[in-house]
Amino acid sequence: MKEFLNLLRALVREPSVVGMEDAFFRVLRRELEEYPVRVTRYHGLLVAEGSQPQSHFVSAHVDRHGLMCTGPNEFQYAAFIAGNRGELNGDSISEQFMETIAGRFHGQRVQAHAPYAGSYLGQGKIVETYICPRRRNLIFELDGLDFLQPGTPVSFLDRLKEADGLISAQLDNVVSVAMLIELIRSGFQGTALFTAGEEAGRSWRFAAEWFQRHDIKTNRLIVLDTSPFPTVDDLELQDVVLRNRDSNAEFDTELTAQLQSECEDLGVTYRYKDAYIEELNRTREKPMSIGRTELGRLIHATGGDIRGTTLQLPTCSYHTQLETARLSSVDATLRLLCRITETA
Repeated sequence: MKEFLNLLRALVREPSVVGMEDAFFRVLRRELEEYPVRVTRYHGLLVAEGSQPQSHFVSAHVDRHGLMCTGPNEFQYAAFIAGNRGELNGDSISEQFMETIAGRFHGQRVQAHAPYAGSYLGQGKIVETYICPRRRNLIFELDGLDFLQPGTPVSFLDRLKEADGLISAQLDNVVSVAMLIELIRSGFQGTALFTAGEEAGRSWRFAAEWFQRHDIKTNRLIVLDTSPFPTVDDLELQDVVLRNRDSNAEFDTELTAQLQSECEDLGVTYRYKDAYIEELNRTREKPMSIGRTELGRLIHATGGDIRGTTLQLPTCSYHTQLETARLSSVDATLRLLCRITETA
């Protein structure tokens, strides 16, 4: 766990604003080339293949939430700018969380980087955040970055915190990236896919194109991500989160059942997120979406040629710099990943 935390600590410091992930991909590539895998970069995708590339497929998205300069001293939430809206229709968890998270950013430090090179341009502070009803987006007022040009990414100044068996940072989804690298370090010989643009609902396109490019069909894709819960206390109720489906598609029942079986064999507690949300909706005046995931979009778009299931890390304070997870859940996820990718 110490080696994993050192890796995660370093990755958290690297910017990877949704839609502008190039610099992070280069950092990731340097890390992966330390291991005996074949690393290939595609548009919106980095792929690491072991000696048995079609034995298992595991995916994690690399992008994180941040801001984009869209005009003179004007900054918008990068995932929801007009250029990304074509993939979002209001049914994603991120969009439904917009009003909840709008007030969480006041006073936070941010840093700007050159879009492709990733070179540091300066720091500022968020002084105001509000929702623009016409643009349906979060608008940010910053102090200290009024010199930036439109198209410049601005990331939240983030550092990993560890205390009392918990880790906190903007974990979605750099923690899954770190776990996938740790899986490779532990000897994973299948294929790892690192996708861009998930927070804007676009990552499935990059993954689908890769599978189609190589004429690969599979039912053994595992997609790693985080899964939000209201409080820290809720995190103690399960080690990992599984899913039967999302708003787009049913997940592969065989692989999902295998994950559940391995959980029970390893003593890892689990909860099905779709069933959890459906239970909550029975008492809610306004039903909550069960979410649109990268995997559901991929299954739907390929007509089931690419199938699999998700394995998610339970967190709270979703989409903030204080997103929190239990170290015991990270350990349980890693043990589960190692176990299920050992068997065909």
